[in-house]
Amino acid sequence: ADFGETAIGRVAPVDSGFWWIILLRAYTKSTGDLTLSETPECQKGMKLILSLCLAEGFDTFPTLLCADGCSMIDRRMGVYGYPIEIQALFYMALRCALSMLKPDGDGRECIEKITKRLHALSFHMRNYFWLDYQQLNDIYRYKTEEYSHTAVNKFNVMPDSIPDWVFDFMPLRGGYFVGNVGPAHMDFRWFALGNCVSIMSSLATPDQSMAIMDLLEHRWDELVGEMPLKICYPCLEGHEWRIVTGCDPKNTRWSYHNGGSWPVLLWQLTAACIKTGRPQIARRAVDLIESRLHRDCWPEYYDGKLGRYVGKQARKYQTWSIAGYLVAKMLLEDPSHIGMISLEEDKLMKPVIKRSASWPQL
Repeated sequence: ADFGETAIGRVAPVDSGFWWIILLRAYTKSTGDLTLSETPECQKGMKLILSLCLAEGFDTFPTLLCADGCSMIDRRMGVYGYPIEIQALFYMALRCALSMLKPDGDGRECIEKITKRLHALSFHMRNYFWLDYQQLNDIYRYKTEEYSHTAVNKFNVMPDSIPDWVFDFMPLRGGYFVGNVGPAHMDFRWFALGNCVSIMSSLATPDQSMAIMDLLEHRWDELVGEMPLKICYPCLEGHEWRIVTGCDPKNTRWSYHNGGSWPVLLWQLTAACIKTGRPQIARRAVDLIESRLHRDCWPEYYDGKLGRYVGKQARKYQTWSIAGYLVAKMLLEDPSHIGMISLEEDKLMKPVIKRSASWPQL
């Protein structure tokens, strides 16, 4: 099995435990059956998963430190550190667990840790991972080598490290959560799953959620193209591809995890669209899927800048490609199903957003 110590590259699937908690909550919401989540086995399972994430360590950030290949992108793609996909799933899993854990015995201590972490994580993500036109301009003008609590450039990001493509890509209206933020490091790439889950989990504020949708509409050709949905944008190529991926022949430019298009991501996009009241975006994406996916025998992924070609190593008749389409269709037919896989904003956990001196209007 391609998992854990037998996996290609021996990658650690950090996301799988989070999905288990999220799906347990989805089952509970859809059936109204609390008995499964309240069994000792499920309670223990949630606590074991969260004990790995909430353990004290040398890290000073509320985000979760991960190695490369820790998520859906399970190959070397430069996502080590604090990848947006893991942080969004982490936040959602924490909130789902909070609603299902019983406050008895060690459950009470776990709940207290979750509540504390959620406050810190939401503030950190909404402030330091968020990028829009104004914040991009602020980073472009950053001073470096600042210290103390008064530092504006808290992570010492070098303005010269901003890639050229971002300036043309960023519209005046719109924004997104960047791929990664750490000491002297900001990955400006767009990652679809992390941003969609940020909306579904309410990690993104209502304004940020709408800005992500604005960006998708404005950059439809780049982020959706002819086959939803680009897993990340832009691709790595040339010298950067050789260094970051280790010359991975599967992750060549606009292929597989390196800017490939994945039909399974349609359901997360649809959920995000419905939650923000923009179902027309999802319908447009579903129309694209319906024109190709069945005819192409339900492939795993598509290649090319527009997602026009069936992936060079894509397997056919993939369950997750079919499931992504079916879930999207069912959500559009009955939007009330969104409650199974979406979390409303928790006012008690909503911190006052104060970006920094570089964003005086907030």
